[in-house]
Amino acid sequence: MKKLALTSLLAVFAVSGAHAANVIDGNPLYMPKAGHLYSETALESHSEPGRTWALGQEFGYGISDKLAVIAGADFTERSVEKTFDTYAWDSFKLGAAFRALDMGAWKADLIGQYKASGLYNHPAIDDNAWFDKDVTSYTWTAGVRGGYMAKSWTVAAHALFNYWNEESFKWNADEGKMGRHTLALGLDAQYVFCPHFNMVAGVEYTGRLDKHDRGVDTVAAEIHNAGIWTGTIGANFNIDATKYVGLYVNGSMNHQGGDNHDQWKAEKGFGFGAKFGIDF
Repeated sequence: MKKLALTSLLAVFAVSGAHAANVIDGNPLYMPKAGHLYSETALESHSEPGRTWALGQEFGYGISDKLAVIAGADFTERSVEKTFDTYAWDSFKLGAAFRALDMGAWKADLIGQYKASGLYNHPAIDDNAWFDKDVTSYTWTAGVRGGYMAKSWTVAAHALFNYWNEESFKWNADEGKMGRHTLALGLDAQYVFCPHFNMVAGVEYTGRLDKHDRGVDTVAAEIHNAGIWTGTIGANFNIDATKYVGLYVNGSMNHQGGDNHDQWKAEKGFGFGAKFGIDF
């Protein structure tokens, strides 16, 4: 199953109708103030049958104006032949962001995250339990995001290195047998029309750095420049000073990179979702 790309789309009240310091309004360079807690709830699905819907929850807390910690989880239900027959706690993540550069309109953050995926599936695997070694995988992420934040618009880029493995702390896996390495490069933008309305858009490329992939077989297969392009556009509306709702759609193109799949192919249909956020 191709997982829906999740792009962060936030919106909360901005008093002046433009960016104020540390205001959550969909800005890709947002950083919470010290002592501020925020919650984001997202519901996503796909226009094509046989896909999935996902319910995601994320919390973030500002330890200082330059350092924030983040925790989140996702629950998904997979559809096969238009029937919901598999559901799962799909992932749990812990992360942090540190504002390394804050020079007027120029911002840059260092990002780190740890995520466990496939925590619990039923009834796809009989007698499956929490953190079952047959279905659980782990991803370590490190990267940077940065850009320019003007009064009514922002443009930001990010680069994230991801290491995936079937064991949490296994670093020396042979290529093509367990460990997988990817690099995600993205560009995001926002434009604020008024205190209650803004729009966001983004594009991201995630590419495989490995030359081989085990896949479902024990023999590693050669791959060539495997990756995925994802594009997202959304709109956010501020309910009041502490609450927002956002709607968005996304689409993707895949390049599997195998001997029989050495071409780009647009994914059928499109993903869509809604978010609700509140600032405490």
